[in-house]
Amino acid sequence: MATPYVTTTQHKNRSGHVPGIAVLLNLLIWAAGIIGAMWLAFNTNGWLAALWGNLTFWGGLYVLLGLKLANQWEKAIVLRFGKMIGQRGPGLFWIVPVIDSIAQWIDQRVIVAPFSAEKTLTKDTVPVNVDAVMFWLVWDPAKAALEVEDYRSAISWAAQTALREVIGASELADILVGRARMDADLQKIIDERTTPWGVSVQSVEIRDVVIPQDLEDAMSRQAQAERERQARVILGESEKQIADSFAEASRAYRDNPTALHLRAMNMLFEGLKEKGAMVIVPSSAVDTMNLGGLSGMVSLAQHNTPEA
Repeated sequence: MATPYVTTTQHKNRSGHVPGIAVLLNLLIWAAGIIGAMWLAFNTNGWLAALWGNLTFWGGLYVLLGLKLANQWEKAIVLRFGKMIGQRGPGLFWIVPVIDSIAQWIDQRVIVAPFSAEKTLTKDTVPVNVDAVMFWLVWDPAKAALEVEDYRSAISWAAQTALREVIGASELADILVGRARMDADLQKIIDERTTPWGVSVQSVEIRDVVIPQDLEDAMSRQAQAERERQARVILGESEKQIADSFAEASRAYRDNPTALHLRAMNMLFEGLKEKGAMVIVPSSAVDTMNLGGLSGMVSLAQHNTPEA
């Protein structure tokens, strides 16, 4: 059984991400605190300098822990005491440390997820392996984070289950020649299942269909036999057309003996004009078509023709 598309830590949890500008701001606060503490130490009592230094240190650390940065394609789901208070990003934003937390970082780009169904029986009980690819995106980050535990794994399992259902309801011939229809059916089924999760499936494409080798050989022989049958049918149709043409010509020659005589003489001439050719005709044809005179004329013509 194929393993579904698994989420990576990069997409699922980025709570430790600290933007560089937050570090720079924190360093500036600490530098200001050190300078202020030194000035207070020389001009006032020491306890004021110590108080100022502690305030600036812990204040800078507090700001550093709360600053976050979301990329252009990301949304951060922010919870306060376990309850969602909104979405943040893209760009720089700040949350209240300890009180607020980021439940999930949602990638809103189009994501490509391959999935497959192995040894799945078709409607006519043929085991096939089908590979497909799905293009989807998150249109509602809040639903993707709150309505399902792991929306990426859920989408992959939903796609794989839908693929098995479509294969089981289709015959092998429909799968091999009707991929466009299968793509549309899969896209519709998966999109209906993932819409409550805030996910939209843009398209699904069947990449490959693998059938058993024995069945593939049998289908190849069947296709070859079908081509031979078509060739014989075409040959039979051609012979029928030729026979019809001969029948039509015979009717024309039957009512016109002169035309038949000229046709016979032309055929004999074509056979005798080649060097070394010998044509055997019935003896009765010599008198009826005057073939003796014609043969003599051909022989004389060949004798008088100079060698090339």
